[in-house]
Amino acid sequence: MSRLSGASARKDAIDDPGEELLLEFATAVSESLRETPKRIPCRFLYDAEGSNLFEEICALPEYYLTRAEASILKRHSGQICSQTGPVTLIELGSGMSVKTDHLLSAYAQDSKFVRYVPVDVSESAIHAAGQAIRAKHPSVEVSGIVGTYEEAFSLFREYSPAMVIFLGSTIGNLGPLESELFWGHIERHLTPGDFFLLGVDLVKDARVVEAAYNDSRGITAAFMKNLFVRMNRELGSGIDLEQIEHIAEYNSEAHQVEIRAQFNTAQELRIEPLDLAFKIETGESVLLEVSRKYVLEDLTEYLSQFGLETVKSFTEGEGLFADLLLRKQ
Repeated sequence: MSRLSGASARKDAIDDPGEELLLEFATAVSESLRETPKRIPCRFLYDAEGSNLFEEICALPEYYLTRAEASILKRHSGQICSQTGPVTLIELGSGMSVKTDHLLSAYAQDSKFVRYVPVDVSESAIHAAGQAIRAKHPSVEVSGIVGTYEEAFSLFREYSPAMVIFLGSTIGNLGPLESELFWGHIERHLTPGDFFLLGVDLVKDARVVEAAYNDSRGITAAFMKNLFVRMNRELGSGIDLEQIEHIAEYNSEAHQVEIRAQFNTAQELRIEPLDLAFKIETGESVLLEVSRKYVLEDLTEYLSQFGLETVKSFTEGEGLFADLLLRKQ
């Protein structure tokens, strides 16, 4: 993890950060490919090119999630600010911080000084967002953190009083066990009285959901395939990219979209930094991402088990999406 403030960066005290990150990538991929079914952690989708492609996805007409949440934040950021009072804003998986601009505008209008701490695995996204925010909101101090959001948990008490922001229904990428671990960390690290703003995609017509992950321009497919481009470049995997097909299907029983890369020919997938190789059979799929959808009442009851009281829920008019303002008890 590294912190970015202004144009400077403080790296952790390791001899070669690039080599350590490459080894982490190689190890995580190899461990996941040993599982049944095979998978690759979705956090590795977000290198510089992956982050750029995801921003393109957010602008697609089929991808309702970004527009719906942006509409909520545009209408209700002032109310959220009034509910929390002055707080440090800590955003997990911040990306380019586009939707967060509505919140920053509200808090900057309400206070002469606002601290914003974006957390993202993409250093390029943190830099670009910081530059844009400083230009538009001079009263906002941006202290970016490059790393996973799990690495930021220990900082919550340092910045209290705070509101942790987790938008875009990113929480839906976590499986049941991962979700339980995540909220357990939140419960332990948030100070009573601190807030958590959570964006969640709601259960809806399967056709609407599937269209969002199978766009007509093929940007989502390119986003997923970019992971294998990265693996070829960084891990020497030697994957034939032309023989990979993007598959995104809605599992209505589990209320989740399951996104896979299907291999249309048998291939050997190499992990050169660890001197390993994995056989992928013809027709075999590798799970890249799961995106869960929620029933609001069930979710608020679940969150209450982790000491999180729902202060207010803001739902997009057609019931597509919701943002929950939670308070740690």
